[in-house]
Amino acid sequence: MHRRLLVVLVPLAVLFAAALGVPLGITVAEREMQETYVDRLNDVGRFASLAETALSTGRTEALDQELRRYHALYGIPVAVIDTSGTVLLEPAGAYQRAARGEPSLARIVSAALAGARSEPSRKWAPWDDSALVVAEPVGRDSEVVGAVVTISDLSRTRDRILVRWAQLAGIGLLPLIALVAVAWPVSAWVLRPVRKLDAATSRISQGDLTIRADAEAGPVELRRLAASFNTMMESVENGVQRQRAFVSDASHQLRNPLTSLRLAVESLAPHLSPGGAGQQVYDVAVDELKAMQRLLNALQASARMESMRTTSPVDLDAVLATRVERWRALTTTAGQTLAVDVPPGLRLLEPPGGLGSILDELMSNALRLSDARLVQVSASAGGAAGGVVTIAVRDDGQGIEASEREQALRRFWRSPKHQNVPGTGLGLAICADLVGAAGGELRLEDGLPRPDGSGHGFAAVVALPVVDPA
Repeated sequence: MHRRLLVVLVPLAVLFAAALGVPLGITVAEREMQETYVDRLNDVGRFASLAETALSTGRTEALDQELRRYHALYGIPVAVIDTSGTVLLEPAGAYQRAARGEPSLARIVSAALAGARSEPSRKWAPWDDSALVVAEPVGRDSEVVGAVVTISDLSRTRDRILVRWAQLAGIGLLPLIALVAVAWPVSAWVLRPVRKLDAATSRISQGDLTIRADAEAGPVELRRLAASFNTMMESVENGVQRQRAFVSDASHQLRNPLTSLRLAVESLAPHLSPGGAGQQVYDVAVDELKAMQRLLNALQASARMESMRTTSPVDLDAVLATRVERWRALTTTAGQTLAVDVPPGLRLLEPPGGLGSILDELMSNALRLSDARLVQVSASAGGAAGGVVTIAVRDDGQGIEASEREQALRRFWRSPKHQNVPGTGLGLAICADLVGAAGGELRLEDGLPRPDGSGHGFAAVVALPVVDPA
């Protein structure tokens, strides 16, 4: 997370440094170029004063020697040009060679012969290889008799500009490096409580309501947030515990009176005349008492299973090894056929309460509610990058309508066609909650085709995350 924070901070710091450094670099380059221009301008000014005297007296030997020594010392060709543009003096043709690659030379010389001084060059960029041409008129106003011109190679000046830019870049990198060095531990310190809070919420989403966030580390705002989060979780945990305790206690407290009531009702059986109206009322009362006992048992089982919120890896082969033979015996007793098609080696995340209990409930529904001839248990690994194990319990029985499947996962809902079949309407709802607590999904689909071709039976499909066998 703090990497993302640095991704935001570092580019902003780079932009800020660039906003300051680029204008400063341009200023440095222009100053270096200005210094070079002033040096050349002083040189041609001195040569122009010498040339004015030499041309007026006709004695140019001393001036010619000065031009040669200057070229030998600095490598800068300098020439004296008359008003017609003819080169009068230059050191060993160096000026003519340098003049061939300068398209701006004619314009600058014409301006100097007209009495105008050269303007500073604006081509200061290090990647520009043009030379600096500086011209100074010899004479004044209408008495201009020629011009002195220098053509300076600016490679050294541009090298100095590059060096200065490198120095500026190095100076600019220091605060950036310091920012990264400081921002990394500081952002880690600031965001550490956020990471812990994220880990806590992840554990809570898996059903562990005992997890609390660290409210002692990090900035004040995050500590307050963590404290508020812990207070909220304490309220949630207490509420859930009270709810489960109420369901469990109510079921337990009602069990004994209900058992006593059932014994009292059943003790009336010898006193009833067979076939009379009292016998019918007696049968209804016993059936209702049995249904209430089943409901209390289901509520207690629900409270126990929902209190177990820990998920763990499990081998599907190991779960089936303890169940398949019992399922086979039950289906044989009910006149049904059991088919198992499960590849070996599947390892998945087991829901709270155990995967076996969930599969037992799905098999119980297939045996009690579907009136099926064939029950099939199959499994496969698939999903995104093979990250899900799918276990399906399908039958070729009655099934339920597609419009009723969403309601079938709600507590206490029962299909109208199953009202006279023993059950509480809690089984699928509890299984769906437990599978969801493990990060999986329980969904209802079409089952196997019915033998008479009238449609499909019922299918309950459990999808759970794969666990790496390593």
